[in-house]
Amino acid sequence: MSDAFSWHGGRLDAARALYGDRREGWVDLSTGLNPVPWPVARAPAWDWAALPSVAALAGLEQVAARVFGVDPAHLCTVPGSEIALRLLPTILPGPGRHIAPAYRSHGAVFPASDGSGTLLLANPNNPDGRCRSRAEMDALLHRQEQANQWLIVDEAFADARPEHSMADAVANGRRLIVLRSFGKFFGLGGVRLGFVLGPVEVIADYRRRLGDWPVHAAALAIGTAAYADGEWIASARADIDARAHRLARLLCGHGFAPVGDCPLFTLIETDAAPQLFERLARDGVLTRRFDYAPRWLRLGLPGGEDQWARLDKALGDA
Repeated sequence: MSDAFSWHGGRLDAARALYGDRREGWVDLSTGLNPVPWPVARAPAWDWAALPSVAALAGLEQVAARVFGVDPAHLCTVPGSEIALRLLPTILPGPGRHIAPAYRSHGAVFPASDGSGTLLLANPNNPDGRCRSRAEMDALLHRQEQANQWLIVDEAFADARPEHSMADAVANGRRLIVLRSFGKFFGLGGVRLGFVLGPVEVIADYRRRLGDWPVHAAALAIGTAAYADGEWIASARADIDARAHRLARLLCGHGFAPVGDCPLFTLIETDAAPQLFERLARDGVLTRRFDYAPRWLRLGLPGGEDQWARLDKALGDA
């Protein structure tokens, strides 16, 4: 079994190479992206021949900041929150640690999982789906600030659970940085758009490093229109919750106990996880496995009824 499937989701090229292409296509449940993406046709046209507009960037940041509940002065656009993560050690020098289990990139940025210094964690967490309450997060921030240390909260999946977000706590004088991702909730991972929220001096540092054109014109147009689409956002949250409950019922019906409270994906734990991954893949259903936790398998949300039926059949075959 290839290790490509334990590093990141979305390795359809590797899946096709190993298990073959399929006439009916693959059901990719490995990413945790919303399977019903925001309709890009609603975005205004953009001009590939022109440099990205400074005014368009400011407009995107204003509408995104309004959704997050933060002043635009505390927000910087980045070409995907992964880039913001990778820059962190150069912006906040000194020791840091992450809370495991976590994203692979968290361990790459701050390899230690104990000690002191900057603390990096995701809420909702990936891959176990744990959601820490706002009270829990406020207490964690207080402890970090009492020790004169930073708290970094990766909120890549927070759009589906906005009540847990720390975005409105960002302010000058606070040792808090929040990372937000566009692609997961809006189902458009290929846009590569994200945001850093933090004190103005941190935002200025990110802006200096990223330059005048941090994202391309398409990301500006699509992101601005999507964040302004409040009716779609509310509908998507309800739809994601309904799909999450349906996935839990389906998994329970096949004898699995879903783990986690993040509605965009769920985790199951079984001794047969490696064999289950293989069997599902041979039926054209790609999930996410973990080399550090071989009993875990993470599944995102199916899209259309054909995907639900194929997942149900593949689980039954397994």
